[in-house]
Amino acid sequence: MITTGIILLLSIVFFVNGKVRSDVVALCALIALLLSGILTPTEALSGFSNSVVIMMIGLFVVGGAIFQTGLAKMISSKILKLAGKSEMRLFILVMIVTSAIGGFVSNTGTVALLLPIVVSMAMSADISPSRFLMPLAFASSMGGMMTLIGTPPNLIIHDALVNAGYQGLSFFSFLPVGIICVLVGMAVLIPLSKIYLSKSNDSKNKNKHERKTLKELVKEYGVSNNLSLLRVGEKSSIIGKSIAQLNLRSKYGLNIFEIRNRETTQHRFLKSVTQQMAGPTTTIEAGDILYITGEAENAKIFANDSQLEFVSKEEKISGKKQGLDFYDIGIAEVVVMQSSKLINSTIRESEFRAQFNLNVLGIRRKTNYILKDFADERIHAGDVLLVQGSWENIARLGNEDTEWVVIGRPLEEAAKVTLDYKAPIAAAIMALMVAMMVFDFIPVAPVTAVMIAAVLMVLTGCFRNVEAAYKTINWESIVLIAAMMPMSMALEKTGASEFISNTLVNNLGGFGPHILLAGIYFATSLMTMFISNTATAVLFAPIALHSAMQVGVNPTPFLFAVTLGASMCFASPFSTPPNALVMPAGQYTFMDYIKVGLPLQIIMGIIMVLVLPLLFPL
Repeated sequence: MITTGIILLLSIVFFVNGKVRSDVVALCALIALLLSGILTPTEALSGFSNSVVIMMIGLFVVGGAIFQTGLAKMISSKILKLAGKSEMRLFILVMIVTSAIGGFVSNTGTVALLLPIVVSMAMSADISPSRFLMPLAFASSMGGMMTLIGTPPNLIIHDALVNAGYQGLSFFSFLPVGIICVLVGMAVLIPLSKIYLSKSNDSKNKNKHERKTLKELVKEYGVSNNLSLLRVGEKSSIIGKSIAQLNLRSKYGLNIFEIRNRETTQHRFLKSVTQQMAGPTTTIEAGDILYITGEAENAKIFANDSQLEFVSKEEKISGKKQGLDFYDIGIAEVVVMQSSKLINSTIRESEFRAQFNLNVLGIRRKTNYILKDFADERIHAGDVLLVQGSWENIARLGNEDTEWVVIGRPLEEAAKVTLDYKAPIAAAIMALMVAMMVFDFIPVAPVTAVMIAAVLMVLTGCFRNVEAAYKTINWESIVLIAAMMPMSMALEKTGASEFISNTLVNNLGGFGPHILLAGIYFATSLMTMFISNTATAVLFAPIALHSAMQVGVNPTPFLFAVTLGASMCFASPFSTPPNALVMPAGQYTFMDYIKVGLPLQIIMGIIMVLVLPLLFPL
């Protein structure tokens, strides 16, 4: 018991210090429990197979898909409209929406669903996401107190009452308590988050604005000004011909920017968009939409000669306007170095297409832009070339660092491009997951529902590839939770948990039911900082019930003190999965949770100790 206590104490010291990563501290604690013989290897590694941990991995993927498809941005824009320009109104709205959902969906699920939406919303409102993410995690726990199914400790105290022969709790027995929790939480978090969580992102924002966005590049080089969209009809004379056979550059002074195919499925809901580079051997098919750059008059002549139909950029095909998109094909700027072999060669001689399968769309030479008839333009040192092609091919240019420099990071830019045509699919999968988690008549466990949703997000193309899905998982949070879970097993196995709880209850029992109630609440709250809230509720529920029966009072408020103490734990990032989920996204340290969560936890405890006897008379 002493060894376990020392390991736990050292872990807390390192967590608070913050110089060593939290997941490394958790792993070191786990290894110490193994080496000391307190836990067997099976017990020590049990956290990595725990359903909560597996569920968190799946929820990271689901949240990533919600962000990648632009669904987060769509939802956040609607919430922003409700909030207007008021940061306070936005904060309150986030708290209310989160707590309302948290009453019916697990707090982990609630945070994972809303996290990408809140991040997108904060960025759109030009507010640091850290201002909202910790309150988001706390609000999900507060919302869990509104219904019987909101959080596992609620079900544990319900079972404890029923097993002891008392009347069980109804679905909304928790609602008054939950509403008070949310009101207290908002009142405390509004000033605390303003003081401690409004982290400055000035340097980040500065760097962000220094790098041109894809839209800024398109506007700067005027790519869209000379862009024409032509649809290949069934009777077009160019069907079956290759790009090389068309010889557009010589005949019409035109260049095919890309070819966009129609939706590949007849089902409107499962539509997809296929982009491809217009290579010399690319064959034109009926239904293709040709994105052509060049003089509008020349485009009209080509369209008449080939029986092609102009497509308005406002026209919607596959549910979206026909503007420039960068799903598979991107653009980037390339600066030619002094040592480059390209100097004095023409664009045509550079063979960008042959070597890298890329098109050159324009040249920026100091303050001048060369956008027309540049195939025979000679390249100068310091020229900036605007190139177009697949994101992977653009990224390959970075390997030739003695020849040129690619501005920005192409693969990172590709990851920022939302697959907005997949948003309806992501929304349907998210709704299906929530339904499976909420409705009891669907015989699917929550962890199974999350795994199904995560796999569906990948299979339906809500990510560019499987690797993109894996990148959404924050392994620091996963390892932190999985490595700390066995600590509760060690505390129970060595008798430390029982010793602490019994000592507190036995020493306070003689001071009256109100003091005993406060003792149980804060003992539960303290224990939850080190072990899971579910394990704490299982440990303290029989103690609270037995203590209330010994002093001859109603056990209901005592059991509510257990579930509240277990669920309203905010002073530690690993006390609940939601706290850990928002830690990396909000760039929080352990001390941030102490500064904001500890005062909230204490104030919440004091108010609940006063309120519970009024709601459930002793």
